[in-house]
Amino acid sequence: MFHRPFVRFSVLVAGFALAVSALHAGAQDNSRRGRKYKVPPPSSRIEVTVVRDANGKPIESAAVIFHPVEGDSDKGVMELKTNQDGKAIIDVIPIGDTVRLQVIAKGFQTYGEDFKNDKESMSMEIRMKRPGGQYSIYKQKAEAENSGKTPEGDKSASPSKEATPPAGAPTQPKP
Repeated sequence: MFHRPFVRFSVLVAGFALAVSALHAGAQDNSRRGRKYKVPPPSSRIEVTVVRDANGKPIESAAVIFHPVEGDSDKGVMELKTNQDGKAIIDVIPIGDTVRLQVIAKGFQTYGEDFKNDKESMSMEIRMKRPGGQYSIYKQKAEAENSGKTPEGDKSASPSKEATPPAGAPTQPKP
């Protein structure tokens, strides 16, 4: 007998508590959040395809690096690897940013370029070249000496072997 009225009373109290908590939750202002919420700017979808310059075949696992630049400062780095089709896709760079794109692939020259991200969707193909010979001023001089000419022309840049030593210089006797 005692048990039945206690169950009814506890159900009544639980129902009352549920109704009060529902009213309290509805009275909260949903526009305010715990932190200040800032809506992210609209971003564009950038698709980069990396291929060999010689035959147009895709390069897998090439590093595609995005440097969003604001003025002279770098805002961070985002790096992706290309898939088996030579493609890397990113969709978090805000429209209107200037981006420095760098592509690094083993056995190829490094590629780099700045571009303005001004479209909602961009697609670009990067043709990677094999490394070439290095430019050297010493190589030009060595070729000129082998041919008997200096880089300036026919004038001889070195003194002749038969030139007389300056006065007061020690001389070596001839054998």
